[in-house]
Formats: sequence, C-alpha cells, structure tokens
Amino acid sequence: MKANKVNWISVEQTLTRHNLRLFTLLDLQRLLRVSPIAVRFLVHRYTKRGALLRLRNGLYALANRAPSEFVIANRLYEPSYVSFEFAMAYYHLIPEAVYEVTSATTRTSRRFEVLGKAFTYRRLKPSAFTGYRPEKVGGRVALIAEPEKAFVDSLYFASLGKLSLPERLDLSILQHDRLRAWADLYQRPELVERVASLQ
Repeated sequence: MKANKVNWISVEQTLTRHNLRLFTLLDLQRLLRVSPIAVRFLVHRYTKRGALLRLRNGLYALANRAPSEFVIANRLYEPSYVSFEFAMAYYHLIPEAVYEVTSATTRTSRRFEVLGKAFTYRRLKPSAFTGYRPEKVGGRVALIAEPEKAFVDSLYFASLGKLSLPERLDLSILQHDRLRAWADLYQRPELVERVASLQ
C-alpha cells in the first residue's frame, strides 16, 4: 500500500477498530502493512492537515479522538505513573485544580509541553516505583498512584526541598498503615517521622 494512495478515512477506521488512540510509527506500519518511508510520509501529510496530533517524536494521536491527559502522560515517557499534585487533585485530596500533569518515573526527570499542557516527570528510585494501579479514565486505562502513594511521593520531594506541599490538604480518606508502608520504601527516616506525626 503506497502512502499517497492511502484513503485517510480507511486509516482512521482501522485505528478506531483497533482501539488505537495513541500510536507509534511502528504501530502504524504494522497495522497498514506499509514501509517505514510510507508511514513517515503519511504521518507528515496528515499531521499538517490536522488529522493527526504529534505528541512527541514518534508518538501520535488521532485529532478527533485524543486520549485523556492521564493516558498521554503514561505513554509520553515510560515507565511512569501519574502521581504527586495531579493525582492528589484527582482524588480530591486538594481542592484546587492542577493544570500540570505530574508523574513518577525511574528515568531521568523530564518536562514536556504537549498540546499546550505541561507534563512533568520526577525520578524515583526503582524500589519506590510502586503503589500505582490501573484506573479507568475517560474509557481508557491509565496508571495512577494510589491516594496514599501520591501523597507520600509528594511528601518525599517536599522533604528534599524540591517540592512544596499544597497548603490545603484533606488527608481524612488516607489509611495511615498504607502511608507508613509507602514511606518505608524510601528508606528516609525524616520521611517516616513526618508520616508518623500525621496520626
């Protein structure tokens, strides 16, 4: 199949049928059974026409079926899960809306601007990269920290002086034993003490 002969409607239908809202060039190549050059040509053409959104090098989404910011955050920089302020706002631990999507990763800390939104990734040691679960958001599954883990991730960075905790926090839904379990993973006595003082 040549890229200049591809019917865009059929490409869009194929992506929809396979439930692909986010995809790489390789995904598209395998799905359409075309060459890498044909895929690059196709993506370039339809990104310029506004049918595709370029999220970063090699990662695209259908413009009319863009996934939620949670799903984008997971795929933009892998491995990662949504945590910190954004997850705390999701669970209503803080009353304010958070406009920057914040995630935890085991890779180098990074920040991306995608579709007019900031996506920030903070590096955790591999032993603390846990405490997240698949959650259905907008009909798609995304990896999000459990409420206690989102708070402890934030508290850890606050203890390092790299993050300020929101002034208004509602911790009433959090389970103290889970807070302690997640804090222990960081092996930082100051963090464990701060969690203990919340009782």
